[in-house]
Amino acid sequence: MGMKHVTAVSAIALAGGLTLVAPGHARAASDDTTPIGGALLGQRGVVVDPAAKALPKTESSAFVIADADTGQVLAAKDAHGRYLPASTLKILTAVALIPRLNKNETIKPSAEACNVEGSAVGLTQNRIYKVDDLFRALMMVSGNDAAVALAETNGGLKRTLADMNAEARRLQARDTVAKTPNGLDQPGQSSSAYDLALIARAGLANPDFREYVSTKVAKFPAPGGEHYEMANHNRLLGRYPGMIGVKNGWTTKALGSFVGAAKRDGHTIIVSVMRHEGSFWEEVKDLLDWGFAARGQVAPVGALVGPVPKVKPTRPVGGPPAAAPAATGGPAAAAEDSPLVGAGALVVAVGLLGGAAWVVYGVRRRTRAQRDDQPDL
Repeated sequence: MGMKHVTAVSAIALAGGLTLVAPGHARAASDDTTPIGGALLGQRGVVVDPAAKALPKTESSAFVIADADTGQVLAAKDAHGRYLPASTLKILTAVALIPRLNKNETIKPSAEACNVEGSAVGLTQNRIYKVDDLFRALMMVSGNDAAVALAETNGGLKRTLADMNAEARRLQARDTVAKTPNGLDQPGQSSSAYDLALIARAGLANPDFREYVSTKVAKFPAPGGEHYEMANHNRLLGRYPGMIGVKNGWTTKALGSFVGAAKRDGHTIIVSVMRHEGSFWEEVKDLLDWGFAARGQVAPVGALVGPVPKVKPTRPVGGPPAAAPAATGGPAAAAEDSPLVGAGALVVAVGLLGGAAWVVYGVRRRTRAQRDDQPDL
């Protein structure tokens, strides 16, 4: 059953070009007047090209379907709605810390790391773990203990949260606020379907990140020189054609969330869903199928933007300071630092402005309060 058409937003021509006219209830992702990625992504309802094939049914409160190669957002619902991210926040932990840590360093976790609640890989206070092992546990089995141990290796929780939030700002994931490195619910912590897709896209550009999220089964060190196997929580790995990863999550407050990517015929589609009350796996498969069929066939409704560009000094020594370029929310924003963002983002801008009409549709301890990555999701 497809999603219902509720209202339309049209693009009108003004002197000097076309301008998207957003309805009054469109919401900005920050203090800017236009939401990051395009005006249509400020809608609470579903936005999609009216000529597109009907979207699959999903019970998630928010979702994004995006072309990872071009950055085009093919369809979305409440893309910038802020929700508790649960363990999908771990993708930001990985993206922020992978470049900062030596993956061959061996570390000894603290008692605090070993005793963290929720899903855990089962760390002990022994110097037997490489950073590489911890990243794998973080992304494969959603180890909350691994997340804390990585934060300790990075200089502590305070520094790690500062690094994570700085990375979110650099990527222009403005709906995301990290209060923990593992996604366990905390007041003020948030992300959005748009941001999860944006952060996952940045992660997929890193070979180590791709390896961690795509590994199905791996050995993890145990005391006494032993190892045991851990299996990836992502149920679509090996079951959905071309599935790469990325991460699922669940807590009683956040409900189910997921961001994943799959590749077919040289093209990659990203799907993110948030606040799903039940099992989302079949729905994600349907959304991915729709994305592959729609790629290149529908007008995009927005774009996954590039990171904030690096400021390059342009003044001579002793001269007046050069103005830093402002971060923009447009589709062609700051593609310099992302290997996945380029000319395709400019194509999105043209597609957004040229559309005639848009449709808007409206492995251890678990506590009851903070269970994470519930296995039946």
